[in-house]
Amino acid sequence: MTKRPTNTYDHYHAHVYFDQDSVAVASSICHKAGELWGIQVGRVHQKLVGPHPRWSCQLSFNKDQFDQLIPWLEANRNELTVFVHALTGNDLADHTTHASWLGEAVPLNLSIFGVEE
Repeated sequence: MTKRPTNTYDHYHAHVYFDQDSVAVASSICHKAGELWGIQVGRVHQKLVGPHPRWSCQLSFNKDQFDQLIPWLEANRNELTVFVHALTGNDLADHTTHASWLGEAVPLNLSIFGVEE
């Protein structure tokens, strides 16, 4: 079963995953979230970045914004996958133990954290 986001930590990232057919939808979702809650919206990466196996756009938010943002993302993600993780200072744990999904969970490239796959 896919682990769902819970508001347990102080700070988070959400990565909206997309492809060439859904880049405009993903960009719109991310920028709308930024407008609605004043959260930081990262670049709309049309390439693989970090451990992410798909193109993505990062949203940075905190525990006070979590309870509004996550249900909104679930309702407005248009079947796109959203990877949500805590920011605790332990990158490997943040992308594994402290991670959850809206939509389809996909394997991350954990080799960037020194993990052999």
